[in-house]
Amino acid sequence: MKAYLLGAALALQLCTASASSALTTHAERSGFRQTGRYAEAVELCAGFAKAYPDAARCVEFGRSPEGRPLLSLVVSRSGALSAEAAHAQRLPVVLMQGGIHAGEIDGKDAGFLALRELLDGKAAPGALQKLVVVFVPIFNVDGHERFAAWNRPNQRGPEQMGWRTTAQNYNLNRDYVKADTPEMRAMLGLIGEWDPIVYADLHVTDGAQFEHDVSITLEPVHSGDEALRGAGLALRTGLIDALSRQGSLPLPFYPSFVVNDDPASGFADGVATPRFSTGYMPLRNRMGLLVETHSWKDYKTRVRITRNTIVDLVKLSAERGADWLQLAAAADARAATLGGSPLPLAWAAQGEPRTIAFRGYAYTREPSAISGALVTRYDENQPQIWKVPLRDDVQPSLSVAAPRGGYLVPAAHAQWVAARLELHGIEYRPLATALSQVDTQSFRASSVSFAPAPVENHQRLTLTGQWQPERRDVAAGSLFVPIAQPKARLVVAMLEPQAPDSLAAWGDFNGAYETKEYMEDYVAEAIASQMLKNDPALAAEFTQRLATDPEFAKDPSARLNFFARRHESFDERYQLYPVLRMDGVPE
Repeated sequence: MKAYLLGAALALQLCTASASSALTTHAERSGFRQTGRYAEAVELCAGFAKAYPDAARCVEFGRSPEGRPLLSLVVSRSGALSAEAAHAQRLPVVLMQGGIHAGEIDGKDAGFLALRELLDGKAAPGALQKLVVVFVPIFNVDGHERFAAWNRPNQRGPEQMGWRTTAQNYNLNRDYVKADTPEMRAMLGLIGEWDPIVYADLHVTDGAQFEHDVSITLEPVHSGDEALRGAGLALRTGLIDALSRQGSLPLPFYPSFVVNDDPASGFADGVATPRFSTGYMPLRNRMGLLVETHSWKDYKTRVRITRNTIVDLVKLSAERGADWLQLAAAADARAATLGGSPLPLAWAAQGEPRTIAFRGYAYTREPSAISGALVTRYDENQPQIWKVPLRDDVQPSLSVAAPRGGYLVPAAHAQWVAARLELHGIEYRPLATALSQVDTQSFRASSVSFAPAPVENHQRLTLTGQWQPERRDVAAGSLFVPIAQPKARLVVAMLEPQAPDSLAAWGDFNGAYETKEYMEDYVAEAIASQMLKNDPALAAEFTQRLATDPEFAKDPSARLNFFARRHESFDERYQLYPVLRMDGVPE
């Protein structure tokens, strides 16, 4: 019997060794000079499921515009290979994605390597029994196949890589809230299905040359639910400490200079807006982790560091994930009570900077004969400690009091807004009957600024103004979006007109700020003459404006518009944000 058991154990080891050998990546076989194509990721995903049938599952969760399957590899030794099973067992879920920018592809090769070692027990033994990992090796699958050697000119390796944007030229890492792309809509479905406690986004930096090899940024640390901030800070600190022990030089902030290409300007920490993963996940009361290896390190080094980060994350999540789930549930409950409370919409580093010792290289800044600007040149043979400013006192820079009841989306916009809300799992209900002269708050813009160039296929809009009490009719079929729900922060981020990534900011309501009806000039002249005769106060105001505002005085259109805006024919909805707020809940 003993001999049989030894033989079975040996057979299992040989089988595991054979499976592991079959699951090595092209990157490993090439000595990390190259990375594999999309077809390899498809084969590996299926290969993991075949080699570890009780611990791995390959799932298609969407399709790209060019028809490629979006794949996730679900891995766990808990027996929970479905979202339902993971939730039933109250297991923490970690969702990791590689290749949202397909030229920054470290995460794909590091993820397959790390998961193989985790499944074989060579890394973090026992961790996979306590959690579920959902790994998306390539998010931007179409961009990945736009393969070329110079797609990342300031990145060392691999020899060829994918392209930053999708086949539709969208940057997926600007799409979390607006969700224009089929890829992001699929990803939001995956997030909604699994409800990961940590969402890890694996990248490679752009930027300067220095010794530090990875940055670990995470929210909530400065933003989001206060209790979750402590967990976020502890996770960030735990990852940085583990990476330091493994020989890395990690940073807790993204190393982008305050003044482009000027190391002396130092750095500023901050909170990403919710177009990014790390700005989006805290609005769902979950943790968003951004891993950025340094582009000037070689590909083998970057993959090793990313692999270490993944293993460290899995280990820490196995140890602390149960506590995080309790904190997240409590944060969901607290979010449902945020009506009337001030909520930050944006953050910025404030106050005086502190000086840090940053491990850079000797450099010069000299005028360029090509551009005419100062250009920085680094000498990687001369490591140098830079004493530079860091601004890391991150505070809210724009806040708003959340509505006590919720938002009213007019029936005219209900269909498309409802579809957007559903993508994010936000609760709403249509109004079965109309509301007559209901107490609301309306937002009329005092100034409107359209972006001069498109951004992500949108014309962005900046509004200034404030909410004012107003009684208005609300049509049947309008949507009521209550603030009393777990995703209250996300509701405010989407529906407050001044929020940086709101529907309004992305230009989805731009039609409300266009003049549609008008007077012919000869009609306006006659009406203005009559208004001047009938209203001495208006005549005095017009005369004063002519005397004190030279630009107004010499602009015929502005002068006629002075009267048009005061005439009863003027559109009362002009510059009125279509969405209303309520202090109560409509019956």
